[in-house]
Amino acid sequence: MSQNMRIYSFILLLTLFSCSSNYHYRKAIKKGLDPIISSDTIRVSTIDSIPVIKNDTIIYERFFSSKDTIIKYNNVYVPKTRLEIRTEYKTIRDTIRLTRVVEKAKAKASRPRGFAGINWTLVLIVLGIVLSILMYLKSK
Repeated sequence: MSQNMRIYSFILLLTLFSCSSNYHYRKAIKKGLDPIISSDTIRVSTIDSIPVIKNDTIIYERFFSSKDTIIKYNNVYVPKTRLEIRTEYKTIRDTIRLTRVVEKAKAKASRPRGFAGINWTLVLIVLGIVLSILMYLKSK
């Protein structure tokens, strides 16, 4: 047996004992493949009548006709991989986080600047200086 013959016989053995397409199809369905139905055929039956004259009378003869109609569906579903699902959830989470940060900044910018905008340490220092000056003037 020559070298080429051994290679050919090995390839033949691999093709005879390899997985069938039905096995791979069942495996894909288990993993979430939605079977693709790309078209459907509907038969429409109609009853038509034609007037026919027989012996000075009009008789309507009926005959049945049917037509086939093909309806196409565009419902191809390809299951997402784990990486696609993970990145999708991550973008949704990041979007929620960013909207929360933006809402906090808007709330902070729109709050009233009454007492919240006053620097209280500066007010206490000025008040202390004024009181000490008044005490100094009163003691004189």
